[in-house]
Amino acid sequence: MTKKQRAIMAVERLEAYYPQAECSLRYDDPLQLLIATRLAAQCTDARVNMVTPELFARYKTAGEFAAANVGAIEQIIKSCGLYKTKARDIAAMCKMITSDFGGRVPDRLELLLKLPGVGRKTANLMMGDIFGQPAVVTDTHCIRIANRLGLADSTDPYKVEMQLRALLPPDKSNDFCHRLVFFGREICTARKKNCSTCPLAECCKDCES
Repeated sequence: MTKKQRAIMAVERLEAYYPQAECSLRYDDPLQLLIATRLAAQCTDARVNMVTPELFARYKTAGEFAAANVGAIEQIIKSCGLYKTKARDIAAMCKMITSDFGGRVPDRLELLLKLPGVGRKTANLMMGDIFGQPAVVTDTHCIRIANRLGLADSTDPYKVEMQLRALLPPDKSNDFCHRLVFFGREICTARKKNCSTCPLAECCKDCES
């Protein structure tokens, strides 16, 4: 089976197994998703979802975040970990959004990457979930499972992103990455590969070995 065939089969199997493909972070607008994704670094989505209601109730626009006292943001997000760095980045990105982009989150990958604290993973999530563009979000689940399936041969997020972009149908790539998160949490975990009950066993390189 070629890598392309593995990829197509994996996409189809996960579509059937997880009909709903969505981000587990809760948000109401592009800015909220951008900030929630920054908070999710080295933190669970569940914890972020506990913190953001208070944060988004207090600050509703990029301008309000830009004008906020960073210490006040720190206190709200403290339980997310790395809160000083995250609060600083949130304030800085919102200042740039306000000054350079008219208060609106930019809709191009290269512009998103200019924002403080925004890397390719976050930028791709925004492009896929908010702006409906082909995207590959290489989080830890994606990287681990792509390597186990035989679709990638690197742990470098950028290299894995490029390898998957070459294999996945563009209109399926973003949802595929969301489904990998569910799959990586429930079945193909970091600690254990449950090959005997895996819906991807037939197209998985690890299961063949």
